[in-house]
Amino acid sequence: MNKVVARFADGYITKGLTPDFLPGKDVFHVRVDNTPAGEKPVEICTKDLKALFFVKNFAGDPQHVNRNEFDPEHPWIGHRIKVVFNDGEVLVGTTTGYKLGPQGFFVKPADTYSNNERCYVVVASTKEISFL
Repeated sequence: MNKVVARFADGYITKGLTPDFLPGKDVFHVRVDNTPAGEKPVEICTKDLKALFFVKNFAGDPQHVNRNEFDPEHPWIGHRIKVVFNDGEVLVGTTTGYKLGPQGFFVKPADTYSNNERCYVVVASTKEISFL
């Protein structure tokens, strides 16, 4: 089970656990955080998302300000990339799997202190993707 925050293209957000997310799969399920045991998981269509954030915890650190800068003391693996979403949000990080055309790809944030461990970016929700 992975802790995720699903951010939809329309701005809606769902937090919970997913047992079955796979890149390229059209549908996956999220057991929404704080729902009673036995409650059915929510079905999510990947094409409706902006991005799926795999997080350390659901609360995060409200005092933390995300930085889109690489920490020189933490080496990175993969290609440095900048993603500008359709809503103007910018994500800087690294990727080992970006290819033009597929539904999405993973990015590991440059900010080593971010609550986000990695992010699955849905290409249709982006305005610009560039290598740094």
